[in-house]
Amino acid sequence: MAIRPIVEVPDPRLREISKPVDTVDDEVRALVSDMFETMYDAPGIGLAAIQVGVPKRILVIDLQEPEEEGGEPIRDPRVFINPEILDCSDQEVPYTEGCLSVPDQFAEVDRPDRIRARWLDIDGKQRDEEITGLLAVCLQHEMDHLNGILFIDHLSRLKRQMILKKLDKQRKEQGLKAA
Repeated sequence: MAIRPIVEVPDPRLREISKPVDTVDDEVRALVSDMFETMYDAPGIGLAAIQVGVPKRILVIDLQEPEEEGGEPIRDPRVFINPEILDCSDQEVPYTEGCLSVPDQFAEVDRPDRIRARWLDIDGKQRDEEITGLLAVCLQHEMDHLNGILFIDHLSRLKRQMILKKLDKQRKEQGLKAA
């Protein structure tokens, strides 16, 4: 297992459309292992393979929700290979989203609160499930990455530009601090 560098905007790889996985083999399982280690280290709750520079239709999610208030997060790692949305509710709900590829920036995005999805798991078995709440939002966010879409693409042009300017300013400040 290894922590991989996370690709950040404006890297053009984030706009690539990821290719389907033909076979869930040891190479895919090793990538998934690295993706979890990278996501936990960041820390984050979801990561698409393209975010570590691999244009394959693989994503990992672990909401790490605490068992009880103030308790340690319970890990529930989930792997989605070649995910697809089969159906979604007409009802959209706003969630404040962030992204490891757009560090420390957050914005409200409207997404369906219920989806039906199909994917392969880490053993190559097909899964089909109705998913709701934060997991549904996170899955849609990560699936956007597989199609070269970032959460900021769901915002108005003005909001998107403001976020990118804040990110540039933050990077310049960090560059000055590091020098």
